[in-house]
Amino acid sequence: MQSSQIDQPLEAIRSALDRDALDDAIALIENLRAPDQAEVFNELELEDQTALLPRLDPDDSANILEEMEDEDAAEIAEQLDADTLSRIVDEMEPDEAADLLGDLPRDQADRVLARLEDPDEVRPLLIHPDETAGGRMTSSFLALRRRMTAQEAIEALRNWAPDEEFNYYLFVVDRDNILRGVVSLRKLITVEPSAPVHSIMDPDVISVPAGTDQEEAARLMTRYSLLALPVVDEAGHLLGMITHDDLVEVIEEEATEDIYRLGGVPDQERALGSVRASVRRRLPWLYINMVTAFLAAWVISQFRETIERVAVLAAFQAIVAGQGGNAGTQALTVMVRSIALGEVELRDVWRALLKEVAVGLINGMAVGLVVGLVAAALQGKPALGLVIGLAMVGNMIAAGFAGALVPVILKWLKIDPALASGVIVTTVTDVTGFALFLGLATLFLQWLL
Repeated sequence: MQSSQIDQPLEAIRSALDRDALDDAIALIENLRAPDQAEVFNELELEDQTALLPRLDPDDSANILEEMEDEDAAEIAEQLDADTLSRIVDEMEPDEAADLLGDLPRDQADRVLARLEDPDEVRPLLIHPDETAGGRMTSSFLALRRRMTAQEAIEALRNWAPDEEFNYYLFVVDRDNILRGVVSLRKLITVEPSAPVHSIMDPDVISVPAGTDQEEAARLMTRYSLLALPVVDEAGHLLGMITHDDLVEVIEEEATEDIYRLGGVPDQERALGSVRASVRRRLPWLYINMVTAFLAAWVISQFRETIERVAVLAAFQAIVAGQGGNAGTQALTVMVRSIALGEVELRDVWRALLKEVAVGLINGMAVGLVVGLVAAALQGKPALGLVIGLAMVGNMIAAGFAGALVPVILKWLKIDPALASGVIVTTVTDVTGFALFLGLATLFLQWLL
């Protein structure tokens, strides 16, 4: 969504581009803050983006690519030659540079990497998958030695000249680069200058292996209120750290991914993206839903004679299935979120199941009573009200049970619960709702005629 704060500068930049006044456009862009620069760039045509980016100050160009969505940044970067792109990448944070190079064609990434001033800061980050702690970490950090004094540590920090993202505490390693502790900047400043670092550090430091899923890393940082999380290899060597700004990105990405998947869209999709990409992502899940719809239709077909004799059943069967689907979605949403946040483990499954079954029973009775009374009043058949009320209770219980159990089973099978749970739970509530309602109607048929 375009922010109103950039409307005026955006129009001025477009006007300058229409006049081929690139210098004016560049001056306008460089006067904006980094997030606004990125937003302005998103609104420009690709041709204008690739014309402007190489002419901007490399630091501004780097900030723009860091702030933009990964796909958009990669699209622009692909249009630049290796020399130009390497100058920009040199100004980026190592983790951001690795993310960008990882999205480029392999040969282009190799050419850019070979031209960087310090490729060893970026190269190790490229070996880790994007959605792991190793893929999220930055290699730009200062590690203190245990035998340093507080004064020596402060001098090292001064020489390192950290940027504005510095998180106010430092990790301590031994001569083999094995993580041994953490010390805050406040403590370094307030102790005696001659105090050794090992005497003021906290040896109980929380860390994660490089292969840890980014969601688990974000959960740890949130749980323990960490500004930075060290990443280590199997032997405990300090490889890098994940900073708080990466935490925000992870939480946003994971939440967005879960929302998309609960809606049956397996990959991130943008409202203004291409029609072809949207069709490719959505169509497979529509086919899967079609299969489940045929299953529900088959259940209905087994009660064709009952429906032919009491046609009004066709009108009320959708209420039972629909309410069951709503209840299942509620239970499913709560369970998927609880699993994502680590609130529910396998040992908690039975408690969660009993809770959702109880909720389904109570809600089913409450909704079933109202729907049953309305149906009986409209049709003048108390038996119809009893049938729809009982079916509603049964389907709401099944909805709660399925909504709680299906995500847990998928998690146990190493399948993302947000990806497939919706289709399965909807199938359960549709099939159960139709079967209960029409089955009970068949049993009570003589009182419905």
